[in-house]
Amino acid sequence: MAFTDDLQSTADDLWSAIVAHPMLSRLGDGTLETAPFEYWVRQDYVYLVDYARVFAHGAASAPTLDHMGTFAELLYETIDTEMDLHRAYAAEFDISEAELEATEPSPTTQAYTDFLVRTAATGTFGGLVAALLPCMWGFNETAKRLEADGMPDDERYAEWIRTYAGEEFSELTRWCMDLMDEVAADATATDRERYRDRFVTSARYEYRFWDAAWNQEAWTVG
Repeated sequence: MAFTDDLQSTADDLWSAIVAHPMLSRLGDGTLETAPFEYWVRQDYVYLVDYARVFAHGAASAPTLDHMGTFAELLYETIDTEMDLHRAYAAEFDISEAELEATEPSPTTQAYTDFLVRTAATGTFGGLVAALLPCMWGFNETAKRLEADGMPDDERYAEWIRTYAGEEFSELTRWCMDLMDEVAADATATDRERYRDRFVTSARYEYRFWDAAWNQEAWTVG
């Protein structure tokens, strides 16, 4: 059994929890107020900065030239393309580039990105892939489930769903799942359990990231 097949039931429970969260359910039906989503856009921009760092670590630790090249390409695409697209998307919510750049990470954003970068910098290549996978798989699955329920009238939310349910992002998700299966195929039982732990931790942070946006989480001291 492929490792991602083994993860499927656990993953389904996690994605179901995310889709059921009011942040996502209201995004899906178009009733989400803009303030929580604007918060999410700002925090996701901060997240992408360290997400790119994880790709850099992936390129450095990749076991083959092919994988090295893919991670290097993802690093470039994140910095040069995705962040530009994110700035353009933010502008639809009247969020300026200066506001994005000035965003301070929330407690959840700080914890999640610290976990990802630490896993990438101090762990194995397989652990890095396992920690990355929930961001891709979770967004893709969440968007597909929302799309299946019908698109919201708010074009900004509909665009989010189309982007992450679309073929390009679906292909990226399949690539990451295939890479996870490839890495796990020759791994020991201990390593596979470690990969599962990294996967679940990241998926929990994915849920918390949406929850933080819903509650517009802030530091309570300082």
